[in-house]
Amino acid sequence: MLRTLVLAAGLAAALNAHAQAASASPGLTTVSERSGFIKTGRYEEVLALCAALQQHYPEAVRCFDFGTTPEGRPMKALAVSTTGKLDAAAARDAGLPVLLVQGGIHAGEIDGKDAGFLLLRELLAGKVKDSPLNRLVLLFVPVFNVDGHERFGAWNRPNQRGPEEMGWRTTAQNYNLNRDYMKADAPEMQAMLRLVNEWDPLAMMDLHVTDGAKFQHDVSINVEPTEGADEPLRKVGKAWRDGVLAQLRKQGSMPLPFYPSFVESDNPASGFEHGVAQPRFSQSYFSQRNRLGMLVETHSWKDYPTRVRVTRNTVLAAAGLVAAHGKDWLQQERAADERAAKLGGQPVALDYKATGKARTIAFQGYAYTRTSSEVSGALMTRYDESRPQVWNIPLRDEIVPGHVVDAPRAGYLVPAAHAAWVGAKLQQHGIEFRRLEAPVRGAAVEAFHADKAKFAAQSFEGHQRLDATGAWTPEQRDLAAGALFVPIAQAKARLLMALLEPQAPDALLAWGEFNTAFERKEYMEDYVAEEVAREMLAKDPALKARFEQRLRDEPDFARDPAARLEFFARLHPSWDRSYNVYPVLRLNRSP
Repeated sequence: MLRTLVLAAGLAAALNAHAQAASASPGLTTVSERSGFIKTGRYEEVLALCAALQQHYPEAVRCFDFGTTPEGRPMKALAVSTTGKLDAAAARDAGLPVLLVQGGIHAGEIDGKDAGFLLLRELLAGKVKDSPLNRLVLLFVPVFNVDGHERFGAWNRPNQRGPEEMGWRTTAQNYNLNRDYMKADAPEMQAMLRLVNEWDPLAMMDLHVTDGAKFQHDVSINVEPTEGADEPLRKVGKAWRDGVLAQLRKQGSMPLPFYPSFVESDNPASGFEHGVAQPRFSQSYFSQRNRLGMLVETHSWKDYPTRVRVTRNTVLAAAGLVAAHGKDWLQQERAADERAAKLGGQPVALDYKATGKARTIAFQGYAYTRTSSEVSGALMTRYDESRPQVWNIPLRDEIVPGHVVDAPRAGYLVPAAHAAWVGAKLQQHGIEFRRLEAPVRGAAVEAFHADKAKFAAQSFEGHQRLDATGAWTPEQRDLAAGALFVPIAQAKARLLMALLEPQAPDALLAWGEFNTAFERKEYMEDYVAEEVAREMLAKDPALKARFEQRLRDEPDFARDPAARLEFFARLHPSWDRSYNVYPVLRLNRSP
């Protein structure tokens, strides 16, 4: 009870201070502040505040467009630093660390926009001691999903307390941007990647709000690399994460170092499983670039004033650590770039998984019951927020590599037939490649032959995903002019493998971009296949013995007429040798 009273008093004081600031300088305050953190403003407010901050602090703020949405709205960013280094080249030449703070990727989860503008005004007005703006550039994107932000409504986030109205989760084209970092379908994501390639931020913060259960914890902080990607760089990721957690605890928050999603939906007793997110998500995407990525998730059942305050505190803590350690962390990231350029021939984890090992944690929840619902008939959890309760529940947080493959010694070869679109995708991510101007005869390559290719039953983010298993095998190929050679010896080697290794979870293949290679296009009529099979059996006693052996040993094969005919069709010269073969090749020597 005492803790609750102290936090409430602190929140009231903070709101009173913000209300006074709002009356003193309404041109630099948000609708959220002026409403007592009941409302959030429309996108026109972002345009106005961006311009007003630049006008008030021209030496420290640059407001600029970095893209245009499908509905024609400008995507705004603010470069903020009291050093005066307000463009990417100047920041790079001065050796300044850049922190990218990204709000509103899910535009209903809009805490980051209001917290970011509030904090910037405090920093620029000198209200924060030892401002991090003296030693870094803060690159602030108030709203990433701008069109979704303007799909405004009161019930766009039914599992969230406040503000009164907010934007929508997805874009006008119905893309979830926080599933799009690798495939980069959305124009908004393509604009973001251009911004990232230009500025090369040391660290990125992605500001969200959770869904899920009711409990006392108010925010979770997930950073990569801490468990995956470059191993030495994990120490930096953990230092950043743990430093932010420590500062939040001092301010009265109850932060978590993992995303609190139950192993079994709606069942607190099942506990939690930590993991390394796929690179379709922001924090893991940046770790593939050897940069720091932080996912901030305030708890949806905290009220909006609390969530904005906690988000503000989190950004300030994270920025302070980047300012204090940025010079060293930049060197650590450059060292990770050098290690990545030497990955050729080395084992690389494509994904990670939690083991079955669990430890019991004391989680600050609420009393709850699980009873059958008279509405749905399902077992339903009901929480009593008037009765705080400690849940002693399992946490599985031992992380190990999942799929591990050796990186190609030289790189990848994208055939001319796919060079245009794959080349455009590589350019979006800032990956280096060169075009082969002349054909190459008899090149020694590795080709991936799938022994199993399973298409997803339904569309996901506009794609029919593909799960392919198989192996790389040595071959000789003639390479046409116009093919792309993508060297493994580059700083973004991990990102390159995440895109082109066929068994990587967010590879282009996994997103269904090469599905035509796994679709059978030519067939032999059954009556023709029967004639071919009889001829082959008559001419080849060894083949006849193999066929009869399979009939005896494999009942499913014996009962399947199509499988029996395909046994012979695969051995016939008419069989398509490129079927179930991934078009991208690997090279152990540069062409």
